Amino acid sequence: MSTERTVQSITPAVVHRLVQEGRAPRLLDVRTPGEFRTVHIPGSYNVPLNTLREHRAELRSHLDEEVVLVCRSGQRAREAEQALAQAGLPNLRVLEGGMNAWEAAGAVVERGPERWDMERQVRLVAGSIVLVTGLAGILVPGVHLVGTAVGAGLTYAALSNSCAMGVLLSKLPYNRGPRTDIRTVIAELRSAS
Repeated sequence: MSTERTVQSITPAVVHRLVQEGRAPRLLDVRTPGEFRTVHIPGSYNVPLNTLREHRAELRSHLDEEVVLVCRSGQRAREAEQALAQAGLPNLRVLEGGMNAWEAAGAVVERGPERWDMERQVRLVAGSIVLVTGLAGILVPGVHLVGTAVGAGLTYAALSNSCAMGVLLSKLPYNRGPRTDIRTVIAELRSAS
């Protein structure tokens, strides 16, 4: 018998309709501040996944209505849903397909300075490592094994739906953007009630 919870999702079309009707749920975007600044749903609040996990008890008392969690594709939003559900917060849903699906549906977004998304950065770094170590392996025996290790890491990332390289890249200043202050987020949540 499995004790795993079923994550409730909601489509971009339904959220878009609720927003247009003035019945928008609270939209918590759990991506990094850098990702959020690049593109986000108007009226959403940026609470990066790590911040949300750390301050879920504080957030719980300010999220008494329906909450929709948003990330790029849905994975981080599902993790955020689990964290908030463990804190006892009901009425949680995950935006099906995340920002990718929201934009594909042609829904309104706010855009900031353009930056490469994490997946593209991972492809660049992984591909560069494989290319350089493959070429260097012609002159230095064994160097090509570094590329093999990167390939193994990418395979594991796909199978486990996690990405160590993405986590490391998210720590770079380019990806962090301005730090999210939980007090500011809570004040915004209060004022919007």
